[in-house]
Amino acid sequence: QQASDADFDLSWRTILHQGIVPDSAYAPEEVTLDPAFEIGGGDEDEDAVLAIFRPDASMWDGRFANNAWLQELPRPFTKITWDNAALVGPALAEDLDLATGDVVRLQIAAGGDTTAELVAPVFVLPGQAPGCVTLHLGYGREVAGSVGTLVGFNAFAARSAGELWSAPIRQIEKVGEEYVLATTQNHHTLAGRDLVRVATLSEFRDDPDLGHDGEEEHPSLYPEFAYDGYAWGMSINLNTCIGCQACVVACQAENNIPVVGREEVLNGREMHWLRVDDYFAGDDLDNPRVYHQPVPCMHCEKAPCEPVCPVSATTHSAEGLNEMTYNRCIGTRYCSNNCPYKVRRFNFLDYAAHDDLIQLAHNPDVTVRSRGVMEKCTYCVQRINEARSAARREGRSIQDGEVQTACQEACPANAIVFGDVNDPTSQVAQRKALPHNYALLAELGTQPRTTYLAKLINVNEEMG
Repeated sequence: QQASDADFDLSWRTILHQGIVPDSAYAPEEVTLDPAFEIGGGDEDEDAVLAIFRPDASMWDGRFANNAWLQELPRPFTKITWDNAALVGPALAEDLDLATGDVVRLQIAAGGDTTAELVAPVFVLPGQAPGCVTLHLGYGREVAGSVGTLVGFNAFAARSAGELWSAPIRQIEKVGEEYVLATTQNHHTLAGRDLVRVATLSEFRDDPDLGHDGEEEHPSLYPEFAYDGYAWGMSINLNTCIGCQACVVACQAENNIPVVGREEVLNGREMHWLRVDDYFAGDDLDNPRVYHQPVPCMHCEKAPCEPVCPVSATTHSAEGLNEMTYNRCIGTRYCSNNCPYKVRRFNFLDYAAHDDLIQLAHNPDVTVRSRGVMEKCTYCVQRINEARSAARREGRSIQDGEVQTACQEACPANAIVFGDVNDPTSQVAQRKALPHNYALLAELGTQPRTTYLAKLINVNEEMG
């Protein structure tokens, strides 16, 4: 109707071009909250356990169920792949005698006297609210392509029009079965170790070198190497990392990392070159502190993987990169056994797809590895070489920020910085000069090129 004037064609084309119909907005209305409104309904038992429905971090509402990268991407906090689960807190798990892997039947109120039934495996998650069971949507689809069909359970089946995001659970009972969830991290406690170094802001002000307590220089049989040109390094800020896993899937896309499937994840053979470890700290498991720590290859200056390789497949470059020559690798896996960070991945099977159509989705700048070789983070060496070629053509050096790794580029919190540590003006060099910069497992004397900024917590003293 807005375009039904004399010059309809011009008016209609203008609307299509601008993407909006002039003067078509609804008049604003003022709304107020009903004073009688109560979350969860006023007639329900205050002690009732609530089912909380939430979109999955990877599948969302199910629209990405046929994406194998996202199915295999470890979920934040739980590290579950290829499944969803009924997330319960430690307190509720203790009350109901539940453990991770127990299969339960949930009777969920679906309006009036109607009850919906779900059967789901349990995952006990520290930090989960005591009176809630979180059920993620997007799974259990009956028709979702070759990847997403019948993966997990369908939490949509328990929702009703009046209980879209939460509903009381009338009964939780174990069915007497167990289900093994494919997770990529089996322990979430620091166990007194300083993998993630944490200090309050007041502690840091009193002792800026707090993050380096206990670090000592370690003598080495190998001489120091002078890097006259570039010396690549990375810094990861644990203050800003939110554990979203964007860096993991970005690395997978950039480096043609194969998907291995649920069974191989259960065997501990996931191929991600980068992982994000989640740790829970504190005495109260229902309200712990949560720390996230991305762990790529450290590119150690004194790399333990290099001297044990019998065919020199893993070597050190003149710019400080720990490199892999795939054609030399014979699959002894000595390097992985000798790596204290456990960041190397061995492709036990021929995971790479050889379909011509799928090959078109691969990054042509990165080789697709054959079966039986070791893989790992390369600091996106293909991007370094591309920047080097461009700089050489223009007769200049590589500028700071010109090379961005895939994980750095995808990080929404700018937690990852990469560059030349020989350049004192570079972002990475300035970060490494900060007093709370530290190396993971520094006591081993590996001298990693990837370092971290310790996590600083600004505690409200009045609230404890």
